[in-house]
Amino acid sequence: MPVSFRSVRYFFSSQDFSDGLRTTLTVLLPGLWMGWWGQLDAGLTLCLGALCVSVTDSPGPVIHKRNGMLAGLLLLPFVALVTGLAASHLWLLGLEVGVLSFVFTLFLVYGNRAASVGTAGLLLLILMMDRHLTLLQLLQYAGLVTLGGAWYLVVSLLTYTVRPYRPAQQALGECIRAVAGFLRLKAEFYRTGTSLEEDYRRLVAQQVTVNEKQDAVRELLFKTRQMMKESTGTGRRLVLTFVDVVDLYEHITATYYDYSALHQRFEATGVLDAIAGVVEQLAAELESIGFAIQANHSYTARAPLLASLDQLKIRIDAVEAEGKTGNVLVLKKILVNVRNLTQRVQDILAYFDANAPAPARRELEFGRFVTHQTFSLGQLRDNLTLSSGVFRHATRMTLACLVGFVVAKVLLPGHHSYWILMTITYMLKPAFSLTKERNVQRVLGTLVGGVIGALLLWLVTDRLVLVAVLAGCMLGAFSFTRRNYIVAVIFMTPMVLILFSFVGLPYLQVVEERMLDTVVGCLIAFSASYLLFPRWESEQLHDYMSAVLRANGRYLHTLAESLAGSPVAVVDYKLARKEVYVSSANLAAAFQRMISEPQGKQHRPSEVHEFVVLNHILSSNVASITSSILTGETRPQLTAASLRSVRQAQQSVHRSLWRLDPKEPENQPAEAPLPLAAATPDQQLQEQLEFIRKVSSDIGKVTEAVLA
Repeated sequence: MPVSFRSVRYFFSSQDFSDGLRTTLTVLLPGLWMGWWGQLDAGLTLCLGALCVSVTDSPGPVIHKRNGMLAGLLLLPFVALVTGLAASHLWLLGLEVGVLSFVFTLFLVYGNRAASVGTAGLLLLILMMDRHLTLLQLLQYAGLVTLGGAWYLVVSLLTYTVRPYRPAQQALGECIRAVAGFLRLKAEFYRTGTSLEEDYRRLVAQQVTVNEKQDAVRELLFKTRQMMKESTGTGRRLVLTFVDVVDLYEHITATYYDYSALHQRFEATGVLDAIAGVVEQLAAELESIGFAIQANHSYTARAPLLASLDQLKIRIDAVEAEGKTGNVLVLKKILVNVRNLTQRVQDILAYFDANAPAPARRELEFGRFVTHQTFSLGQLRDNLTLSSGVFRHATRMTLACLVGFVVAKVLLPGHHSYWILMTITYMLKPAFSLTKERNVQRVLGTLVGGVIGALLLWLVTDRLVLVAVLAGCMLGAFSFTRRNYIVAVIFMTPMVLILFSFVGLPYLQVVEERMLDTVVGCLIAFSASYLLFPRWESEQLHDYMSAVLRANGRYLHTLAESLAGSPVAVVDYKLARKEVYVSSANLAAAFQRMISEPQGKQHRPSEVHEFVVLNHILSSNVASITSSILTGETRPQLTAASLRSVRQAQQSVHRSLWRLDPKEPENQPAEAPLPLAAATPDQQLQEQLEFIRKVSSDIGKVTEAVLA
């Protein structure tokens, strides 16, 4: 199947499209209905209320969505009344813009959903700035806005009631496809002529995506009581399939070889390309499973994986028979690992068997894998300092909005000068790199969308056709907002132009004003991000690096306990594993943001990248040994020297952590003694432990280079 067609299928079954379709219909219908009865202004006010509440309706557990929408709904009449009363006094309106932009941005302290509630309030404030209403009109307006928001809330909750499992299915399907993408990148390590440095760079970037998708599924499954309390049925199968997917991902990450040595020895034989082909085939099968779950379709295995494995074994045997490359043990290990991956992929197919027995319930264990947001005034108070990133961002937002307000009202007054403020509100992000990226996307999207919108209004005069085009543009804008922002803006701009054409405004004037206001707003947002209390990623890298070392230190501790024969609870091991994944993904994301910042603000990007890769290699090898011990696949038999390698690795990681974070104790706490050496040691395991010690030592050297 062509990649482009496959991407289209994925999009139409995705949560982004489902949410976009629901938002489009819910926002559009009140306007069409009221417009049919000659009450277009009232209909547009209802649409505005629905639009504001839709901002708070981000993916997550239904109880969180409900609470977020309720908070937004309660905020709307307050903002409407305050703005309506202040609108006739320019200085009072400016004061409101400054105060509310600061307060609403501080909502970020309580997480992204709370921040979206603040964004909804700012959106209503900005869109009401130029409205001068009598007290009675204001009360009616506030009532209609609230009614529109309530309409959206009811429709959203009703959709969940009718199809409670769809968000979880879509999130799980996208998670599986992200893991498939990770596996496909692992296949590239075996390709002839591949660049290993570039392979690692792409692998680390994909790790960020996988972590985001896994977190989304955890939130939906482990915080939804209905899913966790079911002993059979769709909810339980979703939970257990996700557990299998995380275990599969661990097995993929735990598969590490000296790829440079592999290519030197075996590239000429062509067997590495054969391995890459089988892994690619496995990734394609996993991707198909993910799509079937995402689209809620049945699925049966299609790829001839077992036959491909048999062919690969024949190729490896042929290489061994030729005897030109020496020992082919490493190729046989790769074959065993690919077989294990194949078996794990086939285990995931149990999702499609509704009659499969449900394993024992583990609600309390699952609950430990998600974070729980708390709400207290103390959190807000603790962030009222310039050392807080949220406070700096709120201050930056306030000053930028005040500058935008002055420009919109004094320097560039126009019919829709509030677009300047709206652009600032949506473009200014806590991180400079995100602000820069959004600004570029916004300007380009507005320019392209403006041209498309002007052509549409020039060529199409039938109002019914324009309504259909408007609905299509709304659907595209709402569906791509989270997926591809520049595409969302390209759809959004013609949507705005068509809306204003319905109220009789000349579209060329609106296009010119829209483009000018967008450019001005983006310039203000970009300047504020660069000049006002910037906090560059290089200044925060030490925290992310410390978190990775801390997580790998705990991972090494589980390895040491496993080798010592001490009981290690599986859930404790998986929690340590999750901490490694999350901290590694956070560091990788911070690194990606840093390299998009001005070069003068970057700090040793090559060394930081090497640090990321070495820690990935370390955690892969630790996972490989520990998981095989806990599952009973390996019974450790080691020499005293190899056992010391584990201790030395722990000490190296701890020293690196102490250099990054002097608050850590300089000396690692004493560990319980490891068992006596075995009479018949496992040579392969000894070599792997020595490799872990060497990688840990290399991490220490790179840490010194980063700190230099």
